[in-house]
Parts: sequence; C-alpha cells; structure tokens
Amino acid sequence: MKAATVIALAGSALLAGCAVGPNYKAPKTSVPAHWASSLAGGETNGPAELAAWWREFGDSNLDLLITSAVQSNHTLRIAEAHVREARAERDVAFGRLWPSVGSTVAYSRNRWPQNSFFALPPERADYNLYNAAFDAAWELDVFGGARRALQAAGAEVGVAEAGQRGVLISLLAEVARNYIESRGYQQRLAIARENIGVQKDALDLTRSRYRSGLANDLDVQQAEALLSATESQVPSLETGFAEAVHHLSVLLGQPPGTMMDEMSVQKPIPLTPPAVPVGLPSELLERRPDIQSAERELAAATARIGVAKADLFPKFSLIGFAGLESISADNWFDWSSHYWTAGPTMRWELFEAGRIRARIRVQNARQEQALEAYEQTVLVALEDSENALVAYAREQTRRESLLRSVQADQQAVELSKQLYKSGLVDFLHVLDSERSLYVAQEALVLSEQGISLDLVQLYKALGGGWQAEMNVTQHP
Repeated sequence: MKAATVIALAGSALLAGCAVGPNYKAPKTSVPAHWASSLAGGETNGPAELAAWWREFGDSNLDLLITSAVQSNHTLRIAEAHVREARAERDVAFGRLWPSVGSTVAYSRNRWPQNSFFALPPERADYNLYNAAFDAAWELDVFGGARRALQAAGAEVGVAEAGQRGVLISLLAEVARNYIESRGYQQRLAIARENIGVQKDALDLTRSRYRSGLANDLDVQQAEALLSATESQVPSLETGFAEAVHHLSVLLGQPPGTMMDEMSVQKPIPLTPPAVPVGLPSELLERRPDIQSAERELAAATARIGVAKADLFPKFSLIGFAGLESISADNWFDWSSHYWTAGPTMRWELFEAGRIRARIRVQNARQEQALEAYEQTVLVALEDSENALVAYAREQTRRESLLRSVQADQQAVELSKQLYKSGLVDFLHVLDSERSLYVAQEALVLSEQGISLDLVQLYKALGGGWQAEMNVTQHP
C-alpha cells in the first residue's frame, strides 16, 4: 500500500472518530435583573464606561501613574509570562495530534567475537558499520483523547488570560488607592499643621492673659495639652504618607523612595464624577475576570473527563521505519543497503486494576468542584458590587453631615474665642470647640478620601480597566 493511501485512510479514521466524554456547554447562571441597592450616590443603570475609569477623577497625575504601572509592574509581567506559558502548552497539546518523525545517523567501529558460534574470518572480525535511518509514528486520535486534551489546554489559556486581566484590574485599583491615600494624608497633615498654628496662637494668648492676671495657670496647661496632642498626630500621618508613596513606587516597578519628591508636592484628593453609570448585574459575567477564569476552569475540567475516558479504549498507531546500513561507506547508498518496515499497531490496556475508572471518577469530581466554584464566584462578584454601591452612596451622605458639622464647629470656635476674651466663658469652652473642629475637619477629609476609595472599589468590583489597557500588556 502506498504511503499516500495509508495517510489518507488514517486521516479518514481520525476525522470519523468520536470524542468520548461530555461536550462542554457554558453554565446558565441566573443573576438579578437589577441591583438590590437603591443607586442613591449618583450611580445609574446606563451603559458602564469602565475601560479607562481612572480618567473620571480628572487627575492627570493619576493618569500618568496608571500608564507607568501598566508598563513596568513586575506582578503584571509575571501574569503575562504565565499567559505565554499556557499558550505554549496548548501548542504542545496540538502537536500530539500529528505524526512524529525522527532521524538518526550513526557510525561505529566493531569487533566480532572469534569464539562466537557465527564467528567471522579473522580478516573480517574488525569492521565499520554505517547507519542512517528515519522513523515515524502517528497515534490516531480515534476516540478523541488528544482532542479533549487540546480543548483542556485551550481552556487553560483562557484561565491564564483571565488571570492576567485580574492582576491588571487589581494593579489599577492599587495604584489609584495608594495615590488617593497619599493625597488624603497630605490633606490631614495640612489640617493638623493649621490647627497647630491656631492652637499656638491660643496658647500665646492664654499665657499673655495669665501674666496679666486675666487667666489662671489651668488654662495655660490645658492649652499646652491640646497643642501637644495635635502635634503628636503629625508623625503618624507622615508615616502613613511615606508608606503610601513607597508602595506606589513599588507598584510602578521602582525602588520605594523614587516617587517621594514628586508626590511631596501637595495636591487635592481626586474628585469623583457627578454620575457613575454601572450597567446591569448580568454584565458582570462578561466583565469580571474571576468569573471568566472560573468558567474556563470548568471547561478545562469537562474536557479532562474525555481525556480520562479515552484510556478505556484501544489506541491505534501507524509506525514506519526506513534506513541505510552498510559495513562500507562505498556502497552505503546502494539499493542493497536499504531497509524499511511499516504498518499499523494497536495497544489496549486490558487490566489496570480499576485505575482508569478511578481517574474518570477523579475528573468527574473535579468538574463538580469547578461548577460549584463558578457559581460561588458569581455570587461573590454580585456581593462585591452591591457592597461597593452601598458604601459609595452612604459615604456621600455622611460627607454632607460632616460638612455641616465643620461649618458649625468653625462658628463655635470664633464665638467661644470672642466670649473668652470678654470674660463671659472660661477657656475650657475654647479648647472644646477647637478640639471638636479639628476632629470634624479630619473626619471630613477621611470621608472625602473614602468616597474616592469607594468609587475605586466600585470600578474594581464591576470588572473595569482591563479592556483599555490589555493592548499595552500584550507582547509577542
């Protein structure tokens, strides 16, 4: 039979062969049609614009940091390398569908034993041996084990790609979070230093009144205590600022102190936009990388059932071997030096003591785990989004209350100072009003920072960010 005919028949058998194991179908997951939250913080059900969500803050410095992090972050580069690894593994699985061809060329100097039953004459006992050969083997994927393995490898590529997207989303959120926190620390430091200046003036006034006999020593001690308490906040705030900037530098793939000079220039906390379109809950299934990864894990687990089941059936192969062999280089290429062999083979594991069926049960159990993990991942994604929606809306309400509190405390401080100078109230009223103002101002800054951080968390929970930046992270 000619080689072309053999290959054609083998290809027909391969194409006609069935693929054992279940065919994968994406799970149908029911999600709510609308958010459970009331969307009271400016959120809307309009189409979500999440591809470059950080630009909604209107901060050019944050935009530059995001771009630099995407290009330089080491964790993201690891995720990119993992994608390339998965793609290479898929190519390995694809290669198993095709014949393998090898060749060998050998030369050896030999001596035939004189005491052998087939002893050669002494003049021929020493001889050269020249050999060149080609071998080919093709295991026909009649029952689809190799095809199922290729499907599993392809699904693992999806897992790796979704993992890369997840790393990218976390990176974007971490850069924004540390940037916002660093600006928050700056604002809190500015408030602390402003209050220190005010409290120093109050202490000087109290000491002057004490020397004039218009105040007692208790007022002086209380003013000094308040000033010292406020000054004690500065070191911890400076530490928090430094830690946020250090982590920001590392996220950008740089040594911790690199960003300190640039970030030391005081800037306001990035403002949130007036409206935030968040789309519908069902869109999470397409946007969240963790859901995408869990779905691909389920696809891979389903394909591996077929890989395990294929071992129940015989394996058919076509093998061939051809070459040249001679004891003389002069006639090595003569037709009389040719040899070859070709034909089909079948191998069937008839007794495995239940190991094959046990491996099938293992893969079935893993598929069940993957399905449950997928369902759980969807629920967690919904929970993350609902919590972020609630936090973002409620923090805005809290900020309005704190703003009114700061305004009232500022008036109370001015009024208490005037009454104290007139001798109508003691100095304790001044101290209490100043302390209350400082607490309210810091709480207001923390609330403004919290609103921005809650929005970052909302964008992360919705799965935004990887769509626009994936082209930056793709490498050949």
